[in-house]
Amino acid sequence: MLLLLLTATALLAPVPRLTTTALTTPAAAPDPPVPAIGRAWPVGSRPPVLRGWEPPTTPYGPGHRGVDLTAPAGAPVRAVTAGRVSFAGVVAGKGVVSVELTGTGDPPLRVTYEPVRATVKEGDEVAAGQTVGTVEPTGSHCTTTCLHWGLRRADTYLDPLSLLPPWLLHRGPSRLLPVLGVPLP
Repeated sequence: MLLLLLTATALLAPVPRLTTTALTTPAAAPDPPVPAIGRAWPVGSRPPVLRGWEPPTTPYGPGHRGVDLTAPAGAPVRAVTAGRVSFAGVVAGKGVVSVELTGTGDPPLRVTYEPVRATVKEGDEVAAGQTVGTVEPTGSHCTTTCLHWGLRRADTYLDPLSLLPPWLLHRGPSRLLPVLGVPLP
């Protein structure tokens, strides 16, 4: 009987009217894209990526919130682009340097490097390619020494490799050279 009453109530209820506000209000804009403003790799020159970015499906879900780059202990760690050091210190026993990137909106993009022995302090302005520290010999979650490089806008994790323009990210195209002295079939 209760089911019959609920069904009748649902069927006889007036149809909701759409207002002009509901029809004309635009959907929320997606997050702005990450600008390819990087001017240097944080370590080395095109270092091998040990583990890539694996975004979590939920805020606390599993994933890899950055990329791990091959780097020997003591290697200089450079700012990928200009910014202001927002943190330089130790977190959970690891040296960490975070840099808010200049001209990347509100809230700004922020890169994080770890494990790093900082050579900068909070508030310092850094230029693209400027050394911000060195890779520490311990504290990495990699099986070998590496640099973990992360990128965030507020609470949203992003792929740090997206900061690098194609000319820094990819090597040039393969080119075939002529083969000399081989008879044609």
